[in-house]
Amino acid sequence: MKFSKIFYFLLLMGFSCPTTKAAEKIESPNGKTTVVVDVNDGHLSYQVSHNDVVFIEPSSLGLKTNVDDLTQGLSLKSCATTTVNDAYDLKTIKQRHVDYVATEAVCQVEKDGRHVMDVIFRVSDRDVAFRYKLYPKRDTRVAVVEYETSGFVMPEGTTTFLCPQSKPMGGFARTSPSYETSYTLDDEMGKNGWGEGYTFPCLFKNGDKGWLLISETGTDGSYVGCRLINETDNAYCIGFPQAGENNGVGSTTPQVALPSETPWRTITIGTTLANIVETTVATDLVQPKYAASRDYTYGKGSWSWIIGMDQSCNFDEQKRYIDFSAAMGFRSVLVDALWDVQIGYEKMAELARYGREKGVGLFLWYNSNGVWNDAPQTPKGKMDRSGARRKEMQWMKDNGILGIKVDFFGGDKQTTMQLYEDILTDANDFGLQVIFHGCTLPRGWERMYPNYVASEAVLASENLHFGQGACDAEARNAATHPFIRNAVGSMDFGGSALNKRYNADNNSGTRRITSDVFALATAVLFQSSVQHFALAPNNLTDAPAWAIDFMKQVPTTWDETRFIDGYPGRYVILARRSGDKWYVVGVNAGETTVTKTLLLPMFTKGASLAVYADDQQLTGNKTAVTYKKGGMKVSIPTNGGLVVVGQ
Repeated sequence: MKFSKIFYFLLLMGFSCPTTKAAEKIESPNGKTTVVVDVNDGHLSYQVSHNDVVFIEPSSLGLKTNVDDLTQGLSLKSCATTTVNDAYDLKTIKQRHVDYVATEAVCQVEKDGRHVMDVIFRVSDRDVAFRYKLYPKRDTRVAVVEYETSGFVMPEGTTTFLCPQSKPMGGFARTSPSYETSYTLDDEMGKNGWGEGYTFPCLFKNGDKGWLLISETGTDGSYVGCRLINETDNAYCIGFPQAGENNGVGSTTPQVALPSETPWRTITIGTTLANIVETTVATDLVQPKYAASRDYTYGKGSWSWIIGMDQSCNFDEQKRYIDFSAAMGFRSVLVDALWDVQIGYEKMAELARYGREKGVGLFLWYNSNGVWNDAPQTPKGKMDRSGARRKEMQWMKDNGILGIKVDFFGGDKQTTMQLYEDILTDANDFGLQVIFHGCTLPRGWERMYPNYVASEAVLASENLHFGQGACDAEARNAATHPFIRNAVGSMDFGGSALNKRYNADNNSGTRRITSDVFALATAVLFQSSVQHFALAPNNLTDAPAWAIDFMKQVPTTWDETRFIDGYPGRYVILARRSGDKWYVVGVNAGETTVTKTLLLPMFTKGASLAVYADDQQLTGNKTAVTYKKGGMKVSIPTNGGLVVVGQ
């Protein structure tokens, strides 16, 4: 890659040279998280510590544009600090109300006596973030950012929990990268995935000292989406998109108007995994880009495709799913690919009217495609151009459609980031909510775009239909996502199946090896304000009544989230609160039963609890339990689950 030699040079040469100016130290409000910014022989660096333990060793800062090399010959003039206080409310993230407090440091950087950029740091008690602000050079008002040298050098002994980035134009209908690959867990450093680095977010374990999660936020149509590249041993750095993404459409480098600010690079740190699971850094650092056009509401829905596939997308079956959603008290039905051909616009309008009579709205699937892959599913050619898109959205508004699910993006170039933003902006004009699939990681979009709901960006539920291997690994993946993917953004997974098999006859196809209680637990474990569950109408009679009753009542929006226990890929136990009701859930992917005595301060002594639990044969049941002062002893068998609900 273009910047490899420069990055090696900074690592091997820059940090060993004498300091030319006293280093600047930035402290979090509680003083436990610190960043040290330094300049050595013209090279800018930073170091991050938490509780006096180094989590990021001296690592390079800087970038190169086509008009300025801001990687060398730099001097640090000052780092002016202020305290940032922000309070905001969001229904679509893991915590409804957030009080954000951080130390902001604007580090003014000069070159040849000229103010060339600022490196802006935000340091809160659990998160560190930085971005660059670039300035014009004489009469130059536009630039191309050719690469960043933003680095992350890990302490020796750090282990990794990473998702390899796919090469472009591969997989189904040449739609990769679709950000749907499995994580490598508890791995050593010095690897580079499948040769193209790793998809954000990226989790690291600093020996027995704690954890850190690296990601980015604030990316919109003014920049590219980035990934993490391993350059050598314990050194990682920011990577731009691959040239082949989106069938070669668009540049791999962002074009910016000066002055310009880059997206935030984020580092969440904790001695335990609590800070990782509970962080709100992705939304803390951004602001809304426009006002909501209406009061958007959220909730549960059903979805025929995950069980019935393409053939289920017909008028009669979708009407049956509307009836099913109505019986469950669900808000919506997601009508998937090929509806325009197999149902048609006129009959879809009839379905929408029928749904409204039942109190059920519709989400409609669309292909994002212009020219970037071979995906044949329709409707296509409706979302990639403004004129066609707005005409389609007017039709949806006229027929009371709730929202859209747009699929098959396959790239992180600036042109694709602009498409995401254009779809969201236009959809808001017509009062439509937006879900993305076959797509990149959301980067603070819940707050930036008020009508944004969630993104897939994960190895999601359709893979459970397509291969038994995905079913066999379901618990492992479920015990991973709360610590990595779902920690930084809403995740549209489409799971919680109660069929024994992923087929409409419930007697063939891939076999679910997880329990019914596991399915209930993931309804809480996976955070998204709109959830289209993999339930089927037959579950009204063939699933346990206690499971159906739970799925009727479980919320999809949360006021608070707390980590209780777990380890990525092995097991997880966490709690979410909706209103005054707490849900404590867990799943186990380990080879042996997880047995714990849980101290649950959200429940008072003598509180009446509903407990959904599995025996060793994964036969679930619901019992009433009284919470005792010494806590609650629980057991979660392999592939099983746990749900505890305050009454």
